[in-house]
This record gives sequence, C-alpha cells and structure tokens, in this order.
Amino acid sequence: MTTVLITGANRGIGLEFAKQYAAEGADVIACCRAPAKADALNALAKAAGFKVMALDVTAPKSVEALKQALAGQPIDILINNAGVGGPRGEAHGTIDFDAWVETLKTNSIAPMLVSLALHDNLKAGKLKKLVTITSTMGSIAGHGGGAYAYRASKAAVNSVMHGLSKEWAKDGIAVGIYHPGWVKTDMGGAGAPVTPQDSVKGLRAQIAKLSAANSGGYLDYLGKEIAW
Repeated sequence: MTTVLITGANRGIGLEFAKQYAAEGADVIACCRAPAKADALNALAKAAGFKVMALDVTAPKSVEALKQALAGQPIDILINNAGVGGPRGEAHGTIDFDAWVETLKTNSIAPMLVSLALHDNLKAGKLKKLVTITSTMGSIAGHGGGAYAYRASKAAVNSVMHGLSKEWAKDGIAVGIYHPGWVKTDMGGAGAPVTPQDSVKGLRAQIAKLSAANSGGYLDYLGKEIAW
C-alpha cells in the first residue's frame, strides 16, 4: 500500500489530494493546523479510514512532534501543499513587513523544514517521492510585477526543492515541483478556470511519472515545463 502524507489537507487542493489518493486505496496521512475544526477532512477521513494529524508547518516544535510521531513510518509520497497567498494591494512605496515574513515562512521555509524532518521516512518508503506545490508565479522569467511577496516565496521554494533534487538523488528520492493551475479554491477564487478535481488528477499523473530522470523539474499539472 502506498503511504501519502499531505500538508494543508483541510481544504482545497490538499483535501482533494486526500480524497483521490484514499479512493485508490492509499494510506493517507492528512495534516492540518487544527484537526478539530477540519469538518470536511474529518468526515472524509472517517469514511475512508485514514488518519488526520496536527501540523503547523511554520512551527518547528509542531514539525518535530510530527517527526517523532511518525518515527519509523515509511512515506512513499510527501506532498508539501500548505501555502498562503501573501499580502496584496500594498500601498505604493510600502510593504507589509510582517505579512512578507509570514508568506516566506509558510511558502518557502516550511516545505524545507517538513522535508528535512521526514527525510528518513522518505528514504524508508518504496516510491521515495518529494512533491511541492508551487506556482507559475514563482517564475522569474515570467514575472509581470505585483504580488511580490507571493512570487518571491514561490521562487524561493523552487530553488530549495531543485537543490534537494540534487542533494537527495543519492538517497533515491525524486523531487517534483508543480504548479497546480489557477484553481477554484478559497485562495484561487470562484473565477478560477480549473477545478480542484481536475488539478489534482493532473498533479497525480505527474507524480506517477516522477522519477530520477525528471527529478527537480518545474512543471504545471499537465506536464508542461515552466521557465525558471
């Protein structure tokens, strides 16, 4: 049985990942900050028979607690999905410093923190796949201005994960860096053209193809390469 751990699994793309992997018989470990408030996730977990675990990806103590709780547990696929949209509409000539820090903590530092904590679990897994959900807005070549904190945080996590793809190749771990599309979620908004179902279906197809040969690539959910 394939074991899949998903961060930010209480809604949107994360919840859909849990739903689709559970439907195909995977052993899902669904993580979110406040399991007691994650009604949709808890209902799904009860019906599908998987576990929900507390994890604040920005809190080192919370990440360490998860590491200890999962000590010795092989993980086949680790999906760093938790993320925030960052500040928008900042006044001209100013930035919201605290909001920038939170954005970088969640989108850039936390995926590295979680990946390092669960490195041994990935090494013990059969598939050994490390996945991070990024954005085409992390493309420096395609930067069109605006949303600076979000763009910077995604460019940073792209760099981090590309680096891990080189460093962890010796451990047999393949790293996927994927843009999910503009998805109709709380973050993406009601006007987004891609449903969570279609996005995750495409992402799962890319994850299935992930191997040492294409590790470290920056792709969208349909497999199209994105310029760094």
